[in-house]
Amino acid sequence: MEKNPEFDDIRPFYDDEVAPAIGRLLNDSQFREGMNRLFQEKDREQIEQLMRTLTNLLDFQHFIESTVNKVLNQTTTDVTGGGLENVSKSTAYTYVSNHRDIIWDVALLVVFLLGNGYETTVEIAMGDNLLLTDWIKDMVRLNKSFIVKRNLPIRQIHEASVHLSKYIHFTILNKKQSIWIAQREGRAKDSNDRTQESLLKMLAMGSDRNFLESLSEINLTPTTFSYEYDPCDFLKAKEFQQKRDNPDFKKTQDDDSLNMQTGLFGYKGRVHLQIGRPINPLLAELDRSLKINELAKKVAAIIDKEIFLNYKFFPINYITYDRLWGKNFFREQYTADDIKNVDRYFQQQTDKIDLPNKDISYLTGKLEEMYAYPVKNFLSVSSE
Repeated sequence: MEKNPEFDDIRPFYDDEVAPAIGRLLNDSQFREGMNRLFQEKDREQIEQLMRTLTNLLDFQHFIESTVNKVLNQTTTDVTGGGLENVSKSTAYTYVSNHRDIIWDVALLVVFLLGNGYETTVEIAMGDNLLLTDWIKDMVRLNKSFIVKRNLPIRQIHEASVHLSKYIHFTILNKKQSIWIAQREGRAKDSNDRTQESLLKMLAMGSDRNFLESLSEINLTPTTFSYEYDPCDFLKAKEFQQKRDNPDFKKTQDDDSLNMQTGLFGYKGRVHLQIGRPINPLLAELDRSLKINELAKKVAAIIDKEIFLNYKFFPINYITYDRLWGKNFFREQYTADDIKNVDRYFQQQTDKIDLPNKDISYLTGKLEEMYAYPVKNFLSVSSE
């Protein structure tokens, strides 16, 4: 693996740092508590022994693969994937995706690639706001994550953005490693997935070439995650009301921790991952005389369209779309029992929300939006 000390502050671990990091994990009381939740004592002892034999990052990702599959078996009814025909095992890509779940989005991509013989998977962009404990910091760097620094003073934002972008270009061009990054900072709480133009401008900073040529270097590849049920939907709805009632509301570290835990262990139903087509051929068609702001809008629209076209829909998506905007447009896609199940599900989720002034009508509306927006966005591009 090619090393560059310039990026030591944000890079994943190197292979020779794996064993010491695993030692720290196994001595961390919070990490061991999490293992107690996942595994019975006999299994836990075997897993600890196995972890002590891991010597490199790929070994660790294969270890994580088995754990991920165990949790998926407990929290999903079906997991599918597609789009491998769009990517080559010998090429590095920047998988840019919609963002539903803090942990599962990239975990699904890693497991999908490993399960299909991609021995080199992806490095993962991870915001430092989620690195809540020492064991999480070790865990994410073992799992090939690089750190996105957030909440910086204004004077440091540009410098950090250039530094991050240079690392991404270095990873793609020199290390020949693919990466995953969300299309926006944070999850789209209402599922109205839109690529941030500021993200694209950051990605282009890592090269001396012009905006489009710089983006072409890193091989942007839109990727779509579809969950039948989002375990964190009630937490997202709660946050919407908290921000409505108090514009100055800010989530705490405890809130982030609860979102991670709920997303990890909550029921997801059916899940689908679709790798889209790399967009370099479409970038080549854009007018290079346009200003960067206009080009960023066009590139964002290209990514969004590919993400929208690759959604997989379930009855809850069609039902909520029809309720909000469709006027029974998709009535043949669901049954009366599906409607009852969706109503029961929303009741169950709003019951979980612990607010003193709980606005059931508002919260239910927000839940409906989360499941309806993907259909709305798909329809907005499907006839183009």
